[in-house]
Amino acid sequence: MKLRHVRAIAVLGLAVVALTGARGSHGASCGGGHGSGSGGSSSHSSSGSDGSSGSSSGSVSGVGGSSRDRASRDVKIDECALSADGKQLVAKVTVSNSDSSAYLYDVTLQFKGAAGKSVDLALAQVEDLRVEGGASKSAEATTPYTGSGNGSEYTRCEVSFASRTSA
Repeated sequence: MKLRHVRAIAVLGLAVVALTGARGSHGASCGGGHGSGSGGSSSHSSSGSDGSSGSSSGSVSGVGGSSRDRASRDVKIDECALSADGKQLVAKVTVSNSDSSAYLYDVTLQFKGAAGKSVDLALAQVEDLRVEGGASKSAEATTPYTGSGNGSEYTRCEVSFASRTSA
């Protein structure tokens, strides 16, 4: 199978997951100001006046023992927000590798709207993040914000795909 076929299958699988949602996962709030949060600071506000709103964090729990499930369990979403300049959706994640071997992690995050609300598909990726055995590493995934508002239509983000390979 050619590399372009593998990529097409991966993109198709990602689109299916994006359209159906990641089952059994917990996401983080984008801090859009529509819900209560931990009182932390975010880079935007739904009121547009003071630049502060709540943010929360979440993690993804996997079921089973496949490499993909283990990778999902290793990812914790720390924050989802609109960048200070209003041009990027940003997801901050921490990957914790409890195994003794180093791994390269690929993580795709999907920014989502409130339940029942339709938003444009927004995906951000972390690719080839090397995490040594027994260590944790933080990273940011960004994607352009194509909306015309303050990003408050995106209320959370979730891990839609995670994998790890031996480093």
